[in-house]
Amino acid sequence: MIADQYLNPGRGIESDAPEIVAFARQAAGPATDDIGRAVSLYEAVRDRIAYDPYDRLGHAESCSAKRALARGRGFCIPKAALLVACARALGIPGRLGFADVRNHLASRRLLEANDGDVFRWHAYAELHLDGKWVKATPAFDLALCERAEIQPLRFDGRDDSVFHPYDQRNRKHMEYVLDRGQYADVPFDAIVATWRTHSPRMLDESYYAGAKAFIDELQPQA
Repeated sequence: MIADQYLNPGRGIESDAPEIVAFARQAAGPATDDIGRAVSLYEAVRDRIAYDPYDRLGHAESCSAKRALARGRGFCIPKAALLVACARALGIPGRLGFADVRNHLASRRLLEANDGDVFRWHAYAELHLDGKWVKATPAFDLALCERAEIQPLRFDGRDDSVFHPYDQRNRKHMEYVLDRGQYADVPFDAIVATWRTHSPRMLDESYYAGAKAFIDELQPQA
């Protein structure tokens, strides 16, 4: 029995918003089962919403699924929230998972503001499909992956889809260093408290003042 909290709207997972419902239905297309719908939703969120970590991170709206859809861009938390919101809108149970990661794909601006390459509270989605929870990570869109020379993450609705440890040239890409568990909604207060302690400059809006699109500021690895 799946708890209602994984099917109902949340503060950051506005699955009842008309624009999210419409986006979910359109993105799901002609798929006739939950796995097919989930895969179509994943691809739509991954590629139609550009990855962009530059936002007012001290404000809860930065983690909103609805806002990510309206802006057409967002970082890992609102993109995962949007995927979960779309799934719930179609009756597929969903929740958020979080982990700290050592990210080797970042801009100089982002690394300086974060005070290092360990990014806390990286988000992914978990969807309940065919009787089990399956991880899906829609953060990096295809255009960004091509620029960074990393393999875009695929999702088949049956197996976990998490970041690769190495890119296509065998350079370090992503390391999961701490599992922060699963949540029915965005735990915004806990996230911001952690950022205030470990990377307070991320909450200073001047950090992204004058920033270009993240894809243009990306620092390719040597």
